[in-house]
Amino acid sequence: MKKQFKSLALVTALASMTLLAACGDSSSDAAGSAGETKVLKVAFNQPENHPQYKAMEEFGEQIKEKTEGAYEIELYPNELLGAQRETVELVQSGTIGMSIVAGSLLESFNEEFSVFNLPYVFDSREHQMSVLNDPEIVGDLYKSVEGQGLTVLGAFHGGVRNVYNKTEPIETPEDLKGQKIRIIESDTNLQMMSAMGGVGTPLGQGEVYTAIQSGVLDGGENNELIYANLKHVEIAPYYSYTKHLMLPDYLVIGSEILKGMSDEHKVVFEEELAEAIDLEVELWEEDTKTAIKTAEDAGAKFNEVDIKPFQEAVQPLIEEKLTTDSAKELYQKVRDAVQ
Repeated sequence: MKKQFKSLALVTALASMTLLAACGDSSSDAAGSAGETKVLKVAFNQPENHPQYKAMEEFGEQIKEKTEGAYEIELYPNELLGAQRETVELVQSGTIGMSIVAGSLLESFNEEFSVFNLPYVFDSREHQMSVLNDPEIVGDLYKSVEGQGLTVLGAFHGGVRNVYNKTEPIETPEDLKGQKIRIIESDTNLQMMSAMGGVGTPLGQGEVYTAIQSGVLDGGENNELIYANLKHVEIAPYYSYTKHLMLPDYLVIGSEILKGMSDEHKVVFEEELAEAIDLEVELWEEDTKTAIKTAEDAGAKFNEVDIKPFQEAVQPLIEEKLTTDSAKELYQKVRDAVQ
């Protein structure tokens, strides 16, 4: 498969770990030295049909084969190992090996991760993935959490979030005025939706359907996969391409696990994660087309939006959130990477 997005950030992480290992015995491998298999449990909060799950399945198969059984990946979907915040703590403690987590969770480890969660920071999927796996841009940031027991191996595409509601197509911020829109719980998202014209309302994803149905909410904002899979089309048929957020999902691993790998196995993880990221992007595109067709068959009405008024509306929020020189520099690097 021809690669579009290489997990180059992993090169930086692995190089750092290799340097640390050189202080000890870099030839030893906790997984393979005694011919034993090291099982890495991977926590995931979505179902088995999700593009990230399917990509990680392939990743696991390749890891087992290419390390000759030294490492084996066990995937646990549907929050079987706990909610994302809990799984990060489990990775830190070494209880589990890895977890796929939303970008917002890493803000508590280094607030500069918030740059990638700002509205309209990315122009396209290609722009996002080229940035999130470029060590020149993210290398230092991904390594910054190593002292807290984590290493960011790479980033997956998490879809493009758009607004949907039960009353009418959204064309301008004025159309959102007074509408209660479900958002991810965060102060930034509350301010973002307010700037876009709506009223941000944090609520658990499982409660959104009944909340819209009963009138507690007017709509939500999410990608097409979630919109179709959770059948929100049934109670909110107007899906408008505001393209306001493109949140990444990160694959994190326990730093001690990575330190214990041989150089050879680190290279295998690097190469196979790059393949998995490419595969996930391809699967996401395919599944999105299917989700749109499913939603349209159920009565969804999709409409394109001139996003410029929304971009202008949230610009003061972006400037407010870039509170440090390093955050401003990182944001500028992202914007300079637009092709």
